[in-house]
Amino acid sequence: MTRETTPGLPMRAVTFVVGAVIEAWSEFRSHRARVFMSLIGVGLAVLALTSVAAVSGVAQQAITESFERQSGRPALLSIGNPYQPESTAVVPPAIPDDFGDEVAQEMRRYDIRWWSRNANIQAETPLYGASTYVSLQAVDRDYGTMHRVRLAEGSWFGPNDRDRLAPAVIIDAAFWKDLGSPDLRTHPTITLTTSAATTAVVIGVTPGGYAGSPSAIMLTDAVQRIVTGTTAATDLSSNTQYEAWVPPSSSRALTRHISSDLTKAAGDGWQVDVNRQDYKAFGGPDPLLLLRIVVGGAAGLILVLGALGLVNISLVTIRTRVREIGIRRSFGATAARVFVAIMLESVVATTAAGFAGVALSILALKNPLVTDWLHDRGIVDVPGFPLSASLLGLAVAVAVGALAGLLPAIIAVRVRPIDAIRF
Repeated sequence: MTRETTPGLPMRAVTFVVGAVIEAWSEFRSHRARVFMSLIGVGLAVLALTSVAAVSGVAQQAITESFERQSGRPALLSIGNPYQPESTAVVPPAIPDDFGDEVAQEMRRYDIRWWSRNANIQAETPLYGASTYVSLQAVDRDYGTMHRVRLAEGSWFGPNDRDRLAPAVIIDAAFWKDLGSPDLRTHPTITLTTSAATTAVVIGVTPGGYAGSPSAIMLTDAVQRIVTGTTAATDLSSNTQYEAWVPPSSSRALTRHISSDLTKAAGDGWQVDVNRQDYKAFGGPDPLLLLRIVVGGAAGLILVLGALGLVNISLVTIRTRVREIGIRRSFGATAARVFVAIMLESVVATTAAGFAGVALSILALKNPLVTDWLHDRGIVDVPGFPLSASLLGLAVAVAVGALAGLLPAIIAVRVRPIDAIRF
């Protein structure tokens, strides 16, 4: 004689959940026209919410890159030239000749891989039929990465540009247009004069600039060669600043150590100041806080409107199913089974709508046309579609489904079978 066994609690729970999901899916298929119409709003709401979250990431990246072009990437340390705070001389004392070597040694000591010199001097160039002043900036190759320098044409300095006989130069767009916008593949040249004329090859063009006020960027080593033995050489030495890109977590310690080491190396009576100068240096309010608040408010409004629309449709349709619910209850369906079925019917549908909304958002924002448009607008590192936005969209879809199914499920459970059959 075979002994029958009663399924355990875990098996009954699994059966209950699977049965409820299957029943919810069958209800979804039976009322697919009604459900589909109600889910259009949910899908669009999830699409909008996910897209807003993703676009906010792109906007934050654009603002961040704008800040970093101006003040450098966090954490950017600025190393000033040595000075004598106790000196009363009218003419400032000359900077020690080996100070640049001391800075380079400090960079190697602390394994700082990204650092650059930065100075500005005046040069002249023949333009508009006369000699025109040019603001010439002397930097190293790392400066382009540290400040996210964006080019409209051409390329940044390469590893071989340091030793070119005709130095490479990058000019602004207004200067380039004044030259007739020559094709950079033809290696156009300009003449820069400090004390002697130097022919430089234009390899890149930065956006912006002002007509009549040309500016140019050249490697520091090249500038040093063309100003050797001139007054401009003294100006270059006295105006040179040093910048180092270090991890934000160790910026304070490196600031103290580098300042102390360089002050000792400069000798008695000298002082070297090191300060952090990027946009996060002062620890004030988050400059992106307003953007996050606006984006969060828009996303919340979209969520509320989508949820209210679905709840309204669900409450209306549950009134048309009162008789159906009463018949199911009379055939033995428990209140819990009816509650879960009505709830999951909404959750399953909105989850499907959520997947569709997230997929459409990804396809729209990762379209090559959109990516190229963002590059043209100056965003160098276009962020990938954030996983948080996808998870947010799916979570919102599930939450909206649960909210939209909760009130109808409560109403369905409170219906008395005999009254429902008479309905």
